[in-house]
Amino acid sequence: MPTQKRTLLTRFLIWRIKYISQTQFVYFISIVVGFLAGVGAVILKNLTHFIQHLLEGNLIQYYHTAFYFIFPILGLTIVYIIIKYIIRNKVNHGIPSTLFAISKRKGFIKRYQMFGSILTAPLTVGFGGSVGLEGPTVATGAALSSNLSRVLHLNQANRTLLIGCAAAGAMASIFKAPIAALIFAIEVFSLDLTLASMLPLLLASISGILTSYFFFGSDILLPFKAIDSFTLRDVPFFMVLGLVAGFTSVYFTRVYAFFQDFFEKIKSPFQRLVIGGLGIGILIYFIPPLYGEGFDVINNLVKGNPEKALENNIFHLELSSIWIVIALLTGLLLFKIIASSLTFGAGGVGGIFAPVLFMGSIMGNLVAKILNNCGLLSTPISESNFTLVGMTGLMAGVLYAPLTAIFLIAEVTGGYELFIPLMITAAISFSITKYFIPHSVYAMELGRKGELITHNKDHAVLTLMDIRTVIEQDFINIYPDMTLGEMVHEAIVKSKRNIFPVLNRNTKTLEGIILLDDLRPVMFDQALYKELKASELMHSAPDTILLNKDKMTDVMKKFQDTGAWNLPVINDGVYFGFVSKSKLLTAYRRKLIDFSGRQ
Repeated sequence: MPTQKRTLLTRFLIWRIKYISQTQFVYFISIVVGFLAGVGAVILKNLTHFIQHLLEGNLIQYYHTAFYFIFPILGLTIVYIIIKYIIRNKVNHGIPSTLFAISKRKGFIKRYQMFGSILTAPLTVGFGGSVGLEGPTVATGAALSSNLSRVLHLNQANRTLLIGCAAAGAMASIFKAPIAALIFAIEVFSLDLTLASMLPLLLASISGILTSYFFFGSDILLPFKAIDSFTLRDVPFFMVLGLVAGFTSVYFTRVYAFFQDFFEKIKSPFQRLVIGGLGIGILIYFIPPLYGEGFDVINNLVKGNPEKALENNIFHLELSSIWIVIALLTGLLLFKIIASSLTFGAGGVGGIFAPVLFMGSIMGNLVAKILNNCGLLSTPISESNFTLVGMTGLMAGVLYAPLTAIFLIAEVTGGYELFIPLMITAAISFSITKYFIPHSVYAMELGRKGELITHNKDHAVLTLMDIRTVIEQDFINIYPDMTLGEMVHEAIVKSKRNIFPVLNRNTKTLEGIILLDDLRPVMFDQALYKELKASELMHSAPDTILLNKDKMTDVMKKFQDTGAWNLPVINDGVYFGFVSKSKLLTAYRRKLIDFSGRQ
């Protein structure tokens, strides 16, 4: 049976090469990828909502709120068992893992990632984990597109483009916002908006949203419209909102990074499960609105019903006082990212897109409530508009995706009434966050390592290059105690290169280098054959390349600073080979052609 399958696939690929151009084939596959991503979104959403309805709708409602404490721990334990004994591999968190696959794995994503998130993310969120499903949906679509590209023998350029198509299809399916989904793929995955990339992304986005309409009908995740119109007098207040959004984004990112570093220091997955599970259980018990994704809270805030979102507070506080409502909303704002970080730390699988929307809506609503009740305004501002624009502000700051944020809210509200305040808030928030934090939460780990693909084409090409592919090792070694005669007969005569590494005989560490130019003045004087030794002729290398530390950007800078044509490579303190500038530039040109061709 496997042989027959291979034969059929081979026949199809041969037929495709004969009758369908590469461009047309990519267009067709982008539609398929958008559909697969949309189906993945449908499965994840339905499984999660089924679990939530089963648990929260019955057990908590009719028995006891103590289940708010039990469910997250139970869900995370089931996820731990599935990862350890069924998947037997780490299920990565959506978009950061996809970015890593693009930058360091040539777009190859392991097969188990196609179903890993589907098995674990609904359990994490459905049992109350305070994370979202957008990241796992993108990860599932990206894994499907990557492995489909592998089966169809597509190159790295098209493989990367189709991963972006999967992201566009997934986001379009979730939010029914095809333009925002397309922009999301471009912003987050650093694709250039050219004709070669735009049409496949657009086709995937359309395919994803049609899949969503087929399964969900006209149901929308964020079903609201912008009712109150924008007025010029609101501009200063939206600028204030942008400032608040910027500093809230900094708070979000730093808290997330703190907990990520904290849990990375704990080596035992079981210990992480216990610490994180207990933490998230306690938080959700005392603050039930932190349970799950939190879209119900967002919708209640936009509709002007904050009391409905806060009615389950454990303190049974009277919500008739606006300042109590403000205090409770502030608690939600501060603790949501802590709850999300604890969920991730405990081993839960999810994304941060939903927590960003959750915190952004609360932040915008809080700003409007405080301004309306501080006694300084003669005419109240629209709390609904500020709730919507607040989500844009936090998306722009936390995700570093201001255009996605603007178009997402503009599309889901059904118009562009709020376009000006969306742009004002997003620009201010993004600028403030960028000043304090160099990379988004999606990219900060890769950014710290210099492995992040960016819109800077030179940097992107260098990031995609593998240093090991340009290392040359056909050099004859020389040792410090070798005489000139030994060097002539054992190295110069046999070598085709004009540079010789001088190594310690025992440790193989690099002690220096000798160039052919260093030997020419003396190599024909046989009287010196037994007198001169390598230790007298060698000199230090202009610089060295550290194999496990230096990135391609570092290597290129070292060549630029030293003016050298060859630099030695050191691996764990031991000589490993040389990199030549000519080979490096040739590899760079080839990668640039490939990279530009895919864009």
